[in-house]
Amino acid sequence: MRFRIFGSIVLGGALAATLSAQTPKAPAPAKTKSAIPRTADGHPDLQGIWTNATITPLERPAALANKPTVSDAEAKVIEKNAADELAKVDGASEAPLLAAAGSNGTGGYNVLFIDRGSELARVDGVKRTSLIVDPPDGKVPPTTQEAKQRAMSSLMRNGRFDKVTQRPLAERCLLGFGSTSGPPMLPVLYNNNYQIVQTPTTVMILVEMVHDARIVRMNGTHPSKNVRQWLGDSIGHWDGDTLVVDTTNFTDQTSFHGSSEDLHVIERFTRVDANTILYRATIDDPSTFSKIWTIEYPFTATAGPIYEYACHEGNYALTDIMGGARKADGETGRK
Repeated sequence: MRFRIFGSIVLGGALAATLSAQTPKAPAPAKTKSAIPRTADGHPDLQGIWTNATITPLERPAALANKPTVSDAEAKVIEKNAADELAKVDGASEAPLLAAAGSNGTGGYNVLFIDRGSELARVDGVKRTSLIVDPPDGKVPPTTQEAKQRAMSSLMRNGRFDKVTQRPLAERCLLGFGSTSGPPMLPVLYNNNYQIVQTPTTVMILVEMVHDARIVRMNGTHPSKNVRQWLGDSIGHWDGDTLVVDTTNFTDQTSFHGSSEDLHVIERFTRVDANTILYRATIDDPSTFSKIWTIEYPFTATAGPIYEYACHEGNYALTDIMGGARKADGETGRK
């Protein structure tokens, strides 16, 4: 959907001015230490409620292949077109964006549910056309043959997903969809709010979507490989004014773009001003991706609050899904 929105603008000739295809550089840190809030121990204060909502897609659309950034004028055209396209699909059960949210033609979602922001992500003063900044083409690197075989094995093993334990974790309200919790943390269609609580020994990131909570232990060490967690084990340290979070020890229950349990993610949180945290994450999984790749975009301050995510209260979805599957099995048997 977002690719089509971008593409229709570019192909229609509404965008102009060829910009540099070089990967944008990270913005310079705040000019003075007093320019950003600090905790009692002198480190940047990352606490507060933040949103990463943006219409900038993870991968750069083909129509913008040579444009890692766009001017403000070009961005306004893209943003208006995105808003117009969203308004058109309100109430349309077959709209691709609503299907991506989980409707799949059932009408389970409408535009009221979608809160992905209204602007492209701005970094270093310019609007970005992809969250991926490395490789320079803004695309997820090709996956390895091992990853393809692993995906095929998983498909053969889980096939029809016709048991409760085989249904997706997000559908079972166990983990947010689209890597909203991460790592790496990505914007999704709604509930893009996060609350950070910071002490000298621990940083907690509360994710509004499915109330996931990430616990970052400062200056610790990872446990042995046989200790694994859905969100991995996160260890943090300060590199100057940047919080660096190193995460390993994932399980095979979660998978970021087909990643293995050996996924290694390094995140960097840099408070560049009173209202912005620059978030940068590097993804390393040699058994899955042909090269290391990096995303970068801002988290911006928001008033909040973080609301409780009540996912299963009054939810008959799994009961109905399984009931429908068993009915279908019976009908197939009779035939």
